[in-house]
Amino acid sequence: MKGRNNIISRQKDNLTYVAVTAAFVILMILQNGGILKRAHTALLVPVCAYIAAALALNLCVGILGELSLGHAGFMSIGAFTGIVVSESLINAVPNTALRLLIAVVIGAVFASFFGFLIGIPVLRLKGDYLAIVTLAFGEIIKDLITCLIVGVDKNGLHIVFNASGAKTAADLHLAEGGKAIIQGAQGAVGTTTISSFTAGFILILVVLFVVQHFVKSCTGRAVMAIRDNRIAAESCGLNVTTYKMIAFVISAGLAGAAGVLYGLNYSSIVATKFNFNTSILILVYVVLGGLGNIQGTIIAATILYVLPELLRAFSDYRMLVYAIVLILVMIITNNKKVILFLTGLGKKKD
Repeated sequence: MKGRNNIISRQKDNLTYVAVTAAFVILMILQNGGILKRAHTALLVPVCAYIAAALALNLCVGILGELSLGHAGFMSIGAFTGIVVSESLINAVPNTALRLLIAVVIGAVFASFFGFLIGIPVLRLKGDYLAIVTLAFGEIIKDLITCLIVGVDKNGLHIVFNASGAKTAADLHLAEGGKAIIQGAQGAVGTTTISSFTAGFILILVVLFVVQHFVKSCTGRAVMAIRDNRIAAESCGLNVTTYKMIAFVISAGLAGAAGVLYGLNYSSIVATKFNFNTSILILVYVVLGGLGNIQGTIIAATILYVLPELLRAFSDYRMLVYAIVLILVMIITNNKKVILFLTGLGKKKD
């Protein structure tokens, strides 16, 4: 029985890879054929970033069982770290694909590091307390980045912390040919955009691989055991804090990688983009897709991100329609009678 379940689970994972690849191929054909409008193609990279971020949050909320409201903060760390790395390596690494790869890796590492730092005090908390602290972390990171002024020249990076708000990019004292990368509240301006839909597709596959293999690993099983019954897990000798830290750090790193992809898709971006509302938006994708449901998270993130654009025909009422759709989906997905009805229809077709 156990072997059969493993086979079914493996087939489900493989089917997910196939479905994501098929969607990528179809969209690339439509894009190259000029069928997709420019407004639609502009959504391809951001939706990939949000899918990756939602999968990362699902690892924390669905698999680990801890509510985090600070994943937008990890995305912002990845985004601005990636932008600084990319802009600093323009001359040293002219190949955009390689430069993007380096930026994603370094952005993920930085986000993981901050995930470790915040995880030390946070993961000893439970329930609402953990959610509140991670929410505060996201807001603090946003404010800190807003105070940063960063530039690069032949002498290397120059960083000024503009806590007073009186300093400008001129205070970096850049040499001739230098460039201001982050300009405080103005954010990153004049960034060379190197993100692509192909890179987004690869990132989704990598995040899928990490999450699915983590769930099936001994560490992942230990994490789920802690989620289901912490006391029983401790009685079996599991170090609860250590396993929770591993899952949280991986989740933060994947969110940081998603942030790099998102940040390098725009020529200008501000820290306020990654605020509390962004964290809630990603959480909505996870909840509607199903806690711990990898495939559901991908579908929910895709539909809910694209939906506002598709509802532009409703003009000023499109966000109202969007909210109504969210409410209906929540009611339907949590109604046992509706689920049984849909299941019955599926059995009749079989």
